[in-house]
Amino acid sequence: MDVIILGSGSPMPHPERAGPATLVQVGGHRYLFDCGRGVLMRAAAAGFGAQNISALFLTHMHSDHTTDFNDIITTRWVMSPGPNPLRVFGPGGVGTFTERTLAALETDIGYRLAHHEDLTEGPRVVPRELEPGAVLEENGVRILAMPTDHSPVHPTLGFRIEAEGKVVAIAGDTVPCDGLDAICQDADVYVQTVIRSDLISQAPALRMRDVIDYHSDVAQAGETARRCNVRHLVLNHFVPAPPPGREEEWAADARACFDGQITVSHDLLKITC
Repeated sequence: MDVIILGSGSPMPHPERAGPATLVQVGGHRYLFDCGRGVLMRAAAAGFGAQNISALFLTHMHSDHTTDFNDIITTRWVMSPGPNPLRVFGPGGVGTFTERTLAALETDIGYRLAHHEDLTEGPRVVPRELEPGAVLEENGVRILAMPTDHSPVHPTLGFRIEAEGKVVAIAGDTVPCDGLDAICQDADVYVQTVIRSDLISQAPALRMRDVIDYHSDVAQAGETARRCNVRHLVLNHFVPAPPPGREEEWAADARACFDGQITVSHDLLKITC
C-alpha cells in the first residue's frame, strides 16, 4: 500500500504546495482523499489521471479541500473512452454539493456535447453520504469513516484504510477527538493537518488567529500519535507553510510528544507501508 501526498498546502496559495489531497494506492486501485487546488497537476506528476481514480473521498466541504472537484469531474468525463462514473463518498451534504457542482458545469457540458459526437451524455457522478462508522469493503481494501471535530464545520470525517495487513489514517482538519483516535489506533501511517499555534497567535488578523481553535497543532498531532500507538506520523496541510530548511522545527514540536517516525510532508512525497 502506497500513500502519496498530492497536495501538502493550505488555503493560502503557495508556489510549491498544492491544495490538500492524499492518494492511497493498493495494487491498481487508487483512492483519493480530498481534491484541493492543483490536484490533477500533481496526479499527472505521479503518473495517473482523473480517469484512473477508483473513488474520491471528501473529509468535509471546506473550499480548500474541494477546489478542484469540478476539474476531476470534467477531466474524467472527457478523458475516458466511455462511461466512467465517478464515485464520491463524504459526510452529509456531499450529495447536494455534487448536484450544485454539476449545475455550475452545465454550460461547459452543453458545449462539449454539441461539439463531440462521441460524447452522448454528460458526466456521471455517484455521491454517497456516509454516516459515522460506515465501512466500504472492496478489492481487498476496507475503509472506515469516523466523525472528527472541525466545529463549526459539521459534519466532518476522517478515514481509516486497511489493506495488505497495513493501516493508514487520514484525518483531514480536526482537533483531537474520539473519532480521530478510532481511525488512528495502531496505524502504520497517520496523515494529519497541522498548524503552528505559536506562530498563528501572533498574526494581526483575527480571521487568521481563528484557525487555532479547530485544527490540531503539531504537538496535539504528536500526542494523538503517541496515544494511539502510531508508527509513522506525517504532518501535512501546514498553516503557515514551513520555510525551506526549517521543516525540522515542525517535527521537533511533535517529537517532544512522540518518539515514532515523523515526516514533514511535501508534494509528491511517497510512503510505502
